[in-house]
Amino acid sequence: MDRSSDYTPPKVWTWNKPSGGRFANINRPTAGPTHDKELPVGRHPLQLYSLGTPNGQKVTIMLEELLALGHRGAEYDAWPIRIGEGEQFGSGFVAVNPNSKIPALVDRSAGAPIRVFESGAILLYLAEKFGALLPQGGAGRAECLSWLFWQMGSAPYLGGGFGHFYAYAPTKIEYAIDRFAMEAKRQLDVLDRRLAESSYLAGDDYTIADIAVWPWYGGLAKGLLYGAGEFLSVKDYTHVQRWADAIGDRPAVRRGRIVNRFQGDPANQLHERHDASDFELRTQDKLVAAK
Repeated sequence: MDRSSDYTPPKVWTWNKPSGGRFANINRPTAGPTHDKELPVGRHPLQLYSLGTPNGQKVTIMLEELLALGHRGAEYDAWPIRIGEGEQFGSGFVAVNPNSKIPALVDRSAGAPIRVFESGAILLYLAEKFGALLPQGGAGRAECLSWLFWQMGSAPYLGGGFGHFYAYAPTKIEYAIDRFAMEAKRQLDVLDRRLAESSYLAGDDYTIADIAVWPWYGGLAKGLLYGAGEFLSVKDYTHVQRWADAIGDRPAVRRGRIVNRFQGDPANQLHERHDASDFELRTQDKLVAAK
């Protein structure tokens, strides 16, 4: 295949046309709000503004795990931010996350509200707040944080790289797909080698490292992302498969992964979450959650 291109990058890039693709209507090279819209506030101390994407699932899984451990202070309201409709550019959301990305958390449990944005930062904040799912010190803590930040650094290659060019780009570019497929498989191999020697990423115990990585790489391993399971031969990564199954079977994970979700089987969608009983309610718009 001829890989030459007639495109020559300009001396100075300017935004003079839509970028094309599925997300063209929300892509822009500037930050800040595009419209005024205040965020709703529920009755719980923790207010989450998110969407049921892999990054959003990290936080709802974490909160459901904390509740399962008996931390009643982890009760939360989860409000959807429909990123396809540009709700992340509302003034209220931008005040919580100036980067206009989900998820974003506001902790109103004591004194002035505390904003926390970036999914990894939220996981670490909650783990430290409740003293759970994070080793207290030494090698265990170092290992956990290393894998947490590995995920934060590697996910853009999977989502914005492989996922974008394989599933969403308006034009299939062989070089781009090959480049990011290679990196996605390398990352799966990194995980598979680690999980060959350890039950979980940080060792014998389930931690925020697993909660961060599972929605992305567990989802990829189980064919839940981009329809790319066969393309990337994900079944070959047997240790990742074992780990993905073990985490996916956790009741808190089953609950957390459907919160603020609007895609797929309606039975696996809970558009808003304000109480544990919401998982058992069945209405026209919200259906029961996990087993």
